[in-house]
Amino acid sequence: MEDIPEEYIRKIIHVDMDAFYASVEQRDDPALRGKAIAVGGSRERGVVAAASYEARKYGVRSAMASAIAYRRCPGLIFVKPDFKKYRAVSEQIRHIFFRYTDLVEPLSLDEAYLDVSVNKAGISSASKIARQIRAEIKNEVSLNASAGISINKFLAKVASDINKPNGQKTIMPEEVIPFLEDLAINKFFGVGEKTAAKMKSLGIHRGRDLKEWDLALLKQEFGKAGQHYYQIVRGLQKTAVKPSRERKSLGAERTFDRDLIGQIEVESAFNDIFEIWYKRLKEQAMPGRTVTLKMKSQNFETISRSKTIAMLSLDRDTLKAAALELLNNSYRGEAIRLLGLSLSNFDPENNSSSTQLTLKF
Repeated sequence: MEDIPEEYIRKIIHVDMDAFYASVEQRDDPALRGKAIAVGGSRERGVVAAASYEARKYGVRSAMASAIAYRRCPGLIFVKPDFKKYRAVSEQIRHIFFRYTDLVEPLSLDEAYLDVSVNKAGISSASKIARQIRAEIKNEVSLNASAGISINKFLAKVASDINKPNGQKTIMPEEVIPFLEDLAINKFFGVGEKTAAKMKSLGIHRGRDLKEWDLALLKQEFGKAGQHYYQIVRGLQKTAVKPSRERKSLGAERTFDRDLIGQIEVESAFNDIFEIWYKRLKEQAMPGRTVTLKMKSQNFETISRSKTIAMLSLDRDTLKAAALELLNNSYRGEAIRLLGLSLSNFDPENNSSSTQLTLKF
């Protein structure tokens, strides 16, 4: 059997909370338990942020327009999201992770990577750690989590979907190559919809097909990405778990129950969103240089405009002036269904950490 060099083997866990927002709402309201619920939007407007497993049986999923979700599931209950509560629950869960390792990389409020190659509990089995973490989440937060365990981040994330909900899957080092050879090509990290279509047109449907292509041919067909495809299908991924992920932007946006018509309504909504946005910026103490305005019109056309100011700023008047300039230069009287503001181009911080280890999975 083909061996993977030890330098490419770590003990990585991907923890993914099951239907997180919806599960929190069902936990806190007994009347919602066992019901098909959607967090976010309303029956007529907006977008589903999360759907309970009862709703998923009808094809309701996150990022789906609320109106479509309701047509698929006429009994669907819409629940207004409470992101302050979700962030608090996420922090509780993160504290559980830190009992085992400081190498925790959050991807969102409901999922994270953990490198437990060397861990605080001194447990040699990553699978055992994942079971303990899931049990502690259930006992302390009353929520279910699923987990994937393998030698790198990509495989751990793929594995976490296999036994959902409330389960886990370990892909052992000796199982990696057969697993990758059988994996559908669209499941590989870095293979998007267009690339998958191109690969299939070339006869590449699974990992074993991709593996037959040598590096020169892959580079010829896919450019620089060819090197990535050559390595990932062989289990050669060294991407580290990064405990401090650099934030790219911080914003606030709102989808309205009814379209905003005219300058007065749009400016009023803009002022409300600015207050929420600026409060978040102050709480995070994150000065930046680039202000971005996002608008979505009645016909779903998205307009995005940015302005970069001379220096890093957290000054209210400076940011308000930049945001207003973008609004005045962009709004042309159309009906608006979504409005948002964000700040980016922060002061760069270099965070790095590495550990040296040997592995017995």
